[in-house]
Amino acid sequence: MPKSPEDKKRALTRVRKIKGQCEALERAIEAGADCAPILQQIAAVRGAVNGLMVEVMDSHIREEFVFPDDPGGKKTQELLHLVRNYLK
Repeated sequence: MPKSPEDKKRALTRVRKIKGQCEALERAIEAGADCAPILQQIAAVRGAVNGLMVEVMDSHIREEFVFPDDPGGKKTQELLHLVRNYLK
């Protein structure tokens, strides 16, 4: 979980954005919107959730996984790159 105040603020901002997107999706479904805009909204929600997951995983990896034989952080950067690409 993000521990620094900046990381917490960034994560909460993303959560609030996701909440707003979900509320818009709910309104669209209730209003009987066409499938295409609903699918676009679902894709936007999924992307926002994946972005939040990347941020939380990034924070966790940086805080919990320290490679003693990698003082420059190259291994950590490679791991984060893999995680980001997987979640896209």
